[in-house]
Formats: sequence, C-alpha cells, structure tokens
Amino acid sequence: MDRDIRDVALFIDTTLQNEGAWYRAEDVESRMGGVLTSYGASVGAVRGTVRDAGRKFKDLGHDEVTALASELWGRPHPGRKPVYERRLAAVVLLQSRVALLRHSDLTRIEGFIRSAHTSELVDPLIADVVVPLLNALGVRDRQRADAVISRWHQDPDDWVRHAASLTSEDTTRTA
Repeated sequence: MDRDIRDVALFIDTTLQNEGAWYRAEDVESRMGGVLTSYGASVGAVRGTVRDAGRKFKDLGHDEVTALASELWGRPHPGRKPVYERRLAAVVLLQSRVALLRHSDLTRIEGFIRSAHTSELVDPLIADVVVPLLNALGVRDRQRADAVISRWHQDPDDWVRHAASLTSEDTTRTA
C-alpha cells in the first residue's frame, strides 16, 4: 500500500483514539455484541476527522480513496477486533467522495457489507454511497451495477440481502 495512504489512515486512527471516551466505547461495544471494538469517538468526531484528513492530505483520487476506505475497514492490528469508528470513518469517506466511485467499486462495498455486522454501518453505506453511486451511473455501467445488485438479492448472507432490499427501495424512490 502506498505510504501516503498509511499516513492518512494513521492520522485518522490516532485522532479517533484521542477523541474517544470510555463510556461511549462501552455503549458501542455493547450494541455491537462484541463483534467490533470501539474507541468511543462520537459520530461528529468521526466526520470532523475525515474532513480534516481531506484537508491535510489533498488530492486523494479514486484509487487513494478506495484504498484508504479498505485500510480503515480492516483490522488495525493482527489478532484484534475491527474498530467501529474506523469503519464508520470509511463510510464517511465514501459518502464524501461518492462522485469518484465506479460501478466496479460495488465489489469492495459488498465486502464491507459482509463484514459490517450492523445496520449502523450497512444502512448508511447503502443510502449515502450505493444509491447515489447507482443514480450517477451511465446506462452501460448501471446495467453492470444492476446485475451485481440482482445477485445480492439471492446471496446467502443476510446482510447482503438486507443491503439489496435497501438499494431497491431507495433507487425506486429516487427514480
């Protein structure tokens, strides 16, 4: 991975840790059922941190944004649980840069959905990333994306099927 992306991820991770509070961390970990850990940073802190990272590390293009989202989504250290705020930061990053995304990014987003383990991450991924992405696609790319979403409807994973149903509902409303 590019050194700059690691620097951005480290900036975001360190800032989120510094913004954390134990009582929020306990609440998040309780809601997540032990699947994700938490720094206890507020949603506002996550949004502000992603905004500040965008100002500090300028000119992040498509490849950098998607690589950073993947880096944030993954585990910060081998053997440790994924961190809720890092994953939320990945969602916020994608929300803020949705215009850069392509139909081929649905595969990466599908991986995020499969490992999200909570509607607190899946629902904004669909409403604020996937639906705007789909609505911005041209005819050919939209056909390719629709084939992916159609496959999601038949997927054995509950979260992927949930995402597909949300996608269908939201694109119907905006069509």
